[in-house]
Amino acid sequence: MRTAVVPGTFDPVTLGHVDVVTRAAALFDEVVVAVGRNAAKAPLLTAEERVTAFAGAVAHLPTVRVAEMPGLLVDFCREVGAVAVVKGLRGGADFDGEAPMAAMNRHLSGIETVFLVGSGHLSHIASSMVRDVARYGGPVDDLVPPGVGDLVRARLRSLTRQENP
Repeated sequence: MRTAVVPGTFDPVTLGHVDVVTRAAALFDEVVVAVGRNAAKAPLLTAEERVTAFAGAVAHLPTVRVAEMPGLLVDFCREVGAVAVVKGLRGGADFDGEAPMAAMNRHLSGIETVFLVGSGHLSHIASSMVRDVARYGGPVDDLVPPGVGDLVRARLRSLTRQENP
């Protein structure tokens, strides 16, 4: 069985993320979406919320599962028996950021990274942009799987109440 890991913060999961996972599922026997924690980021949604949201978005894909990744990607890949990491690229800037990580992962563990070029009609979608648009009341439901926009808006309302009691 050839297993691939699709890692990311997914804060929140977008249609672009789902597209990459769907396409990876056509290439590998099993795909594990690894919802990670990034020390450099303060996520809007909890890890549990991100896992649940992504699991709902890919529930129609029987060979895909979603799990929280608590540490290093290479350790997670060893744990699940992955033969590859799959990353989506929207453009050259994404490649410039991902290439050194792919080289480090190969150095640490020998695991290869497969890059999938993002679908053109989704290439403008980024989690950070979804959060920003939602923060200012803009529409995001056509950028994310069903229910995720509501989750993001609810969290933003909660944060606003905490900041302005």
